[in-house]
Amino acid sequence: MKNDLKNHLRQQDATALAQGYSPAIRAMEIASIVTFVGLESALVWRLWNGPHTGPWLVLSALLLGYLAADFVSGFVHWMGDTWGSTDMPVLGKAFIRPFREHHVDEKAITRHDFVETNGNNCLVSIPVAILAVLLPHSSTGQVFVSAFLGAMIFWVMATNQFHKWSHMDQPPALIGFLQRVHLILPPEHHRIHHTAPFNKYYCITVGWMNKPLMMIAFFPTLERLITRVTGLIPRKDDIGTEAALELFEATSTATPPVVQAAKELLEASPDENRPVSPARPS
Repeated sequence: MKNDLKNHLRQQDATALAQGYSPAIRAMEIASIVTFVGLESALVWRLWNGPHTGPWLVLSALLLGYLAADFVSGFVHWMGDTWGSTDMPVLGKAFIRPFREHHVDEKAITRHDFVETNGNNCLVSIPVAILAVLLPHSSTGQVFVSAFLGAMIFWVMATNQFHKWSHMDQPPALIGFLQRVHLILPPEHHRIHHTAPFNKYYCITVGWMNKPLMMIAFFPTLERLITRVTGLIPRKDDIGTEAALELFEATSTATPPVVQAAKELLEASPDENRPVSPARPS
Protein backbone atom coordinates (compact mmCIF):
# COMPACT_ATOMS: atom_id res chain seq x y z
CA MET A 1 0.00 0.00 0.00
CA LYS A 2 2.82 2.41 0.91
CA ASN A 3 4.59 1.93 -2.42
CA ASP A 4 1.36 2.41 -4.39
CA LEU A 5 0.57 5.53 -2.41
CA LYS A 6 4.04 6.94 -3.01
CA ASN A 7 3.54 6.52 -6.75
CA HIS A 8 0.30 8.50 -6.54
CA LEU A 9 1.74 11.47 -4.62
CA ARG A 10 1.26 14.75 -6.48
CA GLN A 11 2.87 17.54 -4.46
CA GLN A 12 3.31 21.18 -5.41
CA ASP A 13 6.51 22.84 -6.64
CA ALA A 14 8.80 23.96 -3.82
CA THR A 15 10.05 27.06 -5.65
CA ALA A 16 6.54 28.31 -6.37
CA LEU A 17 5.55 27.76 -2.75
CA ALA A 18 8.59 29.65 -1.47
CA GLN A 19 7.74 32.62 -3.70
CA GLY A 20 4.43 32.93 -1.88
CA TYR A 21 6.24 34.58 1.05
CA SER A 22 5.42 38.21 0.25
CA PRO A 23 6.55 41.54 1.80
CA ALA A 24 3.03 42.00 3.19
CA ILE A 25 3.22 38.68 5.03
CA ARG A 26 6.65 39.59 6.42
CA ALA A 27 5.38 42.96 7.67
CA MET A 28 2.48 41.19 9.37
CA GLU A 29 4.90 38.76 11.04
CA ILE A 30 7.17 41.53 12.33
CA ALA A 31 4.18 43.36 13.82
CA SER A 32 2.99 40.08 15.37
CA ILE A 33 6.35 39.41 17.03
CA VAL A 34 6.52 42.94 18.49
CA THR A 35 2.95 42.69 19.78
CA PHE A 36 3.49 39.23 21.23
CA VAL A 37 6.68 40.25 23.09
CA GLY A 38 4.91 43.32 24.48
CA LEU A 39 1.97 41.28 25.78
CA GLU A 40 4.14 38.58 27.31
CA SER A 41 6.30 41.24 28.99
CA ALA A 42 3.17 42.86 30.46
CA LEU A 43 2.05 39.48 31.80
CA VAL A 44 5.43 38.80 33.42
CA TRP A 45 5.31 42.24 35.07
CA ARG A 46 1.84 41.53 36.47
CA LEU A 47 2.87 38.11 37.78
CA TRP A 48 6.10 39.45 39.27
CA ASN A 49 4.26 42.07 41.28
CA GLY A 50 1.22 39.95 42.19
CA PRO A 51 0.53 38.95 45.81
CA HIS A 52 -0.80 35.51 44.77
CA THR A 53 2.20 34.52 42.62
CA GLY A 54 4.48 31.78 43.99
CA PRO A 55 7.39 29.77 42.60
CA TRP A 56 5.50 26.45 42.60
CA LEU A 57 2.54 28.05 40.86
CA VAL A 58 4.76 29.45 38.13
CA LEU A 59 6.74 26.20 37.74
CA SER A 60 3.59 24.07 37.46
CA ALA A 61 2.12 26.56 34.94
CA LEU A 62 5.29 26.35 32.86
CA LEU A 63 5.29 22.53 32.82
CA LEU A 64 1.58 22.13 32.12
CA GLY A 65 1.81 24.87 29.53
CA TYR A 66 4.60 22.95 27.81
CA LEU A 67 2.44 19.84 27.58
CA ALA A 68 -0.55 21.85 26.35
CA ALA A 69 1.62 23.62 23.75
CA ASP A 70 2.74 20.23 22.42
CA PHE A 71 -0.89 19.26 21.88
CA VAL A 72 -1.76 22.65 20.37
CA SER A 73 1.22 22.41 18.01
CA GLY A 74 -0.01 19.01 16.88
CA PHE A 75 -3.58 20.18 16.37
CA VAL A 76 -2.56 23.27 14.38
CA HIS A 77 0.01 21.26 12.42
CA TRP A 78 -2.63 18.65 11.59
CA MET A 79 -5.06 21.32 10.38
CA GLY A 80 -2.39 23.00 8.24
CA ASP A 81 -1.22 19.70 6.74
CA THR A 82 -4.66 18.22 6.18
CA TRP A 83 -7.20 20.87 5.21
CA GLY A 84 -7.44 23.89 2.95
CA SER A 85 -5.48 25.02 -0.08
CA THR A 86 -2.65 27.41 -0.84
CA ASP A 87 -5.09 29.22 -3.17
CA MET A 88 -7.38 30.28 -0.31
CA PRO A 89 -7.56 34.07 0.28
CA VAL A 90 -5.26 35.30 3.10
CA LEU A 91 -5.04 31.95 4.92
CA GLY A 92 -3.65 30.16 1.87
CA LYS A 93 -0.41 32.11 1.51
CA ALA A 94 0.04 33.18 5.13
CA PHE A 95 -0.66 29.90 6.93
CA ILE A 96 -1.21 26.91 4.63
CA ARG A 97 1.65 27.61 2.21
CA PRO A 98 4.42 27.00 4.82
CA PHE A 99 3.01 23.56 5.61
CA ARG A 100 2.92 22.55 1.96
CA GLU A 101 6.41 23.92 1.35
CA HIS A 102 7.79 22.03 4.32
CA HIS A 103 6.70 18.67 2.93
CA VAL A 104 8.37 19.19 -0.44
CA ASP A 105 11.47 20.95 0.94
CA GLU A 106 11.89 20.11 4.61
CA LYS A 107 15.25 21.91 4.79
CA ALA A 108 13.67 25.23 3.74
CA ILE A 109 12.86 26.01 7.37
CA THR A 110 16.58 25.95 8.21
CA ARG A 111 17.07 28.82 5.74
CA HIS A 112 14.35 30.97 7.31
CA ASP A 113 15.38 33.82 9.60
CA PHE A 114 13.86 34.47 13.03
CA VAL A 115 10.92 36.46 11.64
CA GLU A 116 9.85 33.94 9.02
CA THR A 117 10.34 31.07 11.45
CA ASN A 118 8.37 32.48 14.38
CA GLY A 119 6.07 35.19 13.02
CA ASN A 120 3.06 32.96 12.34
CA ASN A 121 3.07 31.42 15.80
CA CYS A 122 3.23 34.85 17.40
CA LEU A 123 0.27 35.99 15.32
CA VAL A 124 -2.01 33.10 16.31
CA SER A 125 -0.96 33.47 19.97
CA ILE A 126 -1.94 37.15 20.31
CA PRO A 127 -5.64 36.60 21.25
CA VAL A 128 -4.62 34.19 24.03
CA ALA A 129 -1.91 36.61 25.18
CA ILE A 130 -4.48 39.41 25.46
CA LEU A 131 -6.74 37.14 27.52
CA ALA A 132 -3.87 36.14 29.83
CA VAL A 133 -2.96 39.80 30.45
CA LEU A 134 -6.54 40.95 31.05
CA LEU A 135 -7.55 38.18 33.44
CA PRO A 136 -7.96 39.41 37.04
CA HIS A 137 -5.29 38.28 39.52
CA SER A 138 -7.42 38.47 42.66
CA SER A 139 -7.00 34.79 43.60
CA THR A 140 -4.45 32.00 43.28
CA GLY A 141 -6.67 30.18 40.78
CA GLN A 142 -6.95 33.21 38.51
CA VAL A 143 -3.20 33.78 38.66
CA PHE A 144 -2.57 30.14 37.76
CA VAL A 145 -4.89 30.30 34.73
CA SER A 146 -3.23 33.51 33.57
CA ALA A 147 0.27 32.07 34.06
CA PHE A 148 -0.72 28.80 32.36
CA LEU A 149 -2.05 30.60 29.27
CA GLY A 150 1.03 32.81 29.12
CA ALA A 151 3.35 29.81 29.45
CA MET A 152 1.44 27.80 26.86
CA ILE A 153 1.66 30.50 24.21
CA PHE A 154 5.33 31.13 25.03
CA TRP A 155 6.03 27.47 24.20
CA VAL A 156 3.73 27.70 21.17
CA MET A 157 5.84 30.64 19.98
CA ALA A 158 9.01 28.58 20.53
CA THR A 159 7.63 25.56 18.67
CA ASN A 160 8.78 26.55 15.19
CA GLN A 161 12.23 27.34 16.54
CA PHE A 162 12.40 23.84 18.09
CA HIS A 163 11.08 22.49 14.79
CA LYS A 164 13.74 24.35 12.83
CA TRP A 165 16.51 22.98 15.07
CA SER A 166 15.21 19.42 14.51
CA HIS A 167 15.93 19.83 10.78
CA MET A 168 19.42 21.29 11.17
CA ASP A 169 22.34 19.02 10.34
CA GLN A 170 24.47 20.54 13.11
CA PRO A 171 22.40 22.38 15.74
CA PRO A 172 24.18 24.24 18.56
CA ALA A 173 25.71 21.96 21.20
CA LEU A 174 23.19 22.83 23.93
CA ILE A 175 20.29 22.29 21.53
CA GLY A 176 21.71 18.91 20.50
CA PHE A 177 21.85 17.86 24.17
CA LEU A 178 18.24 18.94 24.79
CA GLN A 179 17.19 16.94 21.71
CA ARG A 180 19.03 13.82 22.88
CA VAL A 181 17.32 13.88 26.28
CA HIS A 182 13.98 14.65 24.54
CA LEU A 183 13.31 17.96 26.27
CA ILE A 184 12.72 19.56 22.88
CA LEU A 185 11.78 17.94 19.56
CA PRO A 186 14.42 15.32 18.55
CA PRO A 187 15.24 14.86 14.83
CA GLU A 188 14.73 11.08 14.93
CA HIS A 189 11.30 11.46 16.49
CA HIS A 190 10.19 14.13 14.02
CA ARG A 191 11.47 12.10 11.07
CA ILE A 192 8.47 9.79 11.55
CA HIS A 193 6.19 12.62 10.47
CA HIS A 194 8.24 13.26 7.34
CA THR A 195 7.56 9.80 5.99
CA ALA A 196 4.95 10.10 3.21
CA PRO A 197 2.00 10.56 3.42
CA PHE A 198 2.79 12.79 6.45
CA ASN A 199 -0.23 11.67 8.50
CA LYS A 200 1.20 10.99 11.95
CA TYR A 201 3.33 12.54 14.75
CA TYR A 202 2.09 16.11 14.26
CA CYS A 203 3.14 17.44 17.70
CA ILE A 204 6.35 19.41 17.21
CA THR A 205 7.05 21.33 20.42
CA VAL A 206 8.56 18.31 22.15
CA GLY A 207 6.59 15.36 20.73
CA TRP A 208 5.52 13.82 24.03
CA MET A 209 1.85 13.78 22.94
CA ASN A 210 2.42 11.98 19.64
CA LYS A 211 2.31 8.38 20.86
CA PRO A 212 -0.79 8.78 23.09
CA LEU A 213 -2.71 10.55 20.31
CA MET A 214 -1.68 7.91 17.78
CA MET A 215 -2.72 5.08 20.11
CA ILE A 216 -6.29 6.38 20.31
CA ALA A 217 -6.38 7.38 16.60
CA PHE A 218 -7.25 10.94 17.60
CA PHE A 219 -6.56 12.66 14.27
CA PRO A 220 -7.92 9.91 11.96
CA THR A 221 -11.16 9.96 13.96
CA LEU A 222 -11.46 13.73 13.54
CA GLU A 223 -10.81 13.37 9.82
CA ARG A 224 -13.59 10.82 9.41
CA LEU A 225 -16.03 13.07 11.27
CA ILE A 226 -15.13 16.14 9.21
CA THR A 227 -15.36 14.20 5.94
CA ARG A 228 -18.73 12.77 6.94
CA VAL A 229 -20.09 16.27 7.67
CA THR A 230 -18.45 18.26 4.85
CA GLY A 231 -17.47 15.75 2.18
CA LEU A 232 -13.93 17.17 2.09
CA ILE A 233 -11.02 14.77 1.49
CA PRO A 234 -8.07 15.20 3.90
CA ARG A 235 -4.66 16.07 2.33
CA LYS A 236 -6.11 16.50 -1.14
CA ASP A 237 -4.17 19.73 -1.71
CA ASP A 238 -0.96 18.40 -0.18
CA ILE A 239 -0.48 14.97 -1.79
CA GLY A 240 -3.00 14.97 -4.67
CA THR A 241 -6.51 13.62 -5.04
CA GLU A 242 -5.64 10.01 -5.93
CA ALA A 243 -3.25 9.47 -3.03
CA ALA A 244 -5.55 11.32 -0.62
CA LEU A 245 -8.52 9.12 -1.50
CA GLU A 246 -6.46 5.94 -1.19
CA LEU A 247 -5.10 7.00 2.19
CA PHE A 248 -8.53 8.02 3.48
CA GLU A 249 -10.03 4.65 2.55
CA ALA A 250 -7.17 2.83 4.29
CA THR A 251 -7.37 4.86 7.52
CA SER A 252 -11.17 4.67 7.61
CA THR A 253 -11.05 0.90 8.04
CA ALA A 254 -8.01 0.80 10.36
CA THR A 255 -8.43 -0.21 14.00
CA PRO A 256 -7.00 2.24 16.58
CA PRO A 257 -3.77 0.78 18.06
CA VAL A 258 -5.10 0.89 21.63
CA VAL A 259 -8.19 -1.11 20.57
CA GLN A 260 -6.03 -3.60 18.66
CA ALA A 261 -3.76 -4.02 21.70
CA ALA A 262 -6.78 -4.63 23.93
CA LYS A 263 -8.10 -7.28 21.53
CA GLU A 264 -4.74 -9.05 21.48
CA LEU A 265 -4.62 -9.08 25.28
CA LEU A 266 -8.12 -10.55 25.46
CA GLU A 267 -7.30 -13.20 22.88
CA ALA A 268 -4.13 -14.13 24.76
CA SER A 269 -5.94 -14.53 28.12
CA PRO A 270 -6.71 -18.06 29.43
CA ASP A 271 -10.05 -19.53 28.46
CA GLU A 272 -12.18 -19.08 31.57
CA ASN A 273 -14.72 -21.63 30.29
CA ARG A 274 -12.18 -24.43 30.02
CA PRO A 275 -13.40 -27.44 32.08
CA VAL A 276 -11.53 -27.96 35.33
CA SER A 277 -9.77 -31.33 35.73
CA PRO A 278 -11.56 -33.52 38.31
CA ALA A 279 -8.27 -34.96 39.49
CA ARG A 280 -7.41 -34.12 43.08
CA PRO A 281 -3.93 -33.77 44.50
CA SER A 282 -2.86 -36.85 46.43
